[in-house]
Amino acid sequence: MSATPNPQHAALNLAASGVPVLPLRRGKVPFGNCPACADNACGGRPNMKTPGTCDCPGVCHAWAAATTDPAVIVSSPWAEAWQRAVCIAYHPGAARLTVVDLDDAEAIAWARTALPATRTVATTRGEHWIYRGTMTSHNAVRPGVDIKSSMSYARYLGPGTGHMADLPDAVRALAVKKPPTVRPTPHAAAVPVVPGGGECPHRTPAYLERGIAMAEQRITEARSTIHATVYRTFLAVLSRHGRCGCLTEAHVVRLFTAAQSKGEKARHCTDAWNNARTTLGL
Repeated sequence: MSATPNPQHAALNLAASGVPVLPLRRGKVPFGNCPACADNACGGRPNMKTPGTCDCPGVCHAWAAATTDPAVIVSSPWAEAWQRAVCIAYHPGAARLTVVDLDDAEAIAWARTALPATRTVATTRGEHWIYRGTMTSHNAVRPGVDIKSSMSYARYLGPGTGHMADLPDAVRALAVKKPPTVRPTPHAAAVPVVPGGGECPHRTPAYLERGIAMAEQRITEARSTIHATVYRTFLAVLSRHGRCGCLTEAHVVRLFTAAQSKGEKARHCTDAWNNARTTLGL
């Protein structure tokens, strides 16, 4: 991966156009949180809906650090990061944009027949197709295709070519129609069932739904120690719902899919799930 010449200067120019930027280190990944923000000790990351909620002056919280403020970009904590940075990233959602990341020639060929033409930027292995509008970010909506928009970052590789089109329904539908990428082994979902139909006794069915949604979010927003986060999340879900019989295979699939979106292998998901059940004596 070739480094961007003078990334801080290029970032200032990009921020001046209204696009929130952040530095990336080698590996195309954001800089890690400072000690004050490590493991969300600052309390800011889980509640961040827009950049700037956390008061830390460092380059923390990945996409949420992206800024258009030149004073921040040249500040002391950021200046050291720019010296080590190899390229620039931006937060598409904050710029009212959506990036369809096509990772290979096969994905590009599919996009040319399935999606309307828009501004295109060449990447190392494929292309970024940029649309005007925002949506929820999703990874692996189909082979070689990711969607980067809200709560995500994309590498800045130049202005691109072509007229930028409005975000089409065809792109939004990719997220809606995304099939599960993994199905757990049957025993992974075999939690004990209590007499009386297996309905969650804690509160209401909505309570279970909120719990699963929060567990998915906890996994997908993890920036480090992914495997440990997956295990702890599985443990928390099973400790709350593992004995009441309300968990279904569909719930487990959702958790496994979230873990796989962060790079976990199917067998690692199954191991983490079974280890959590063993720990709880299920």
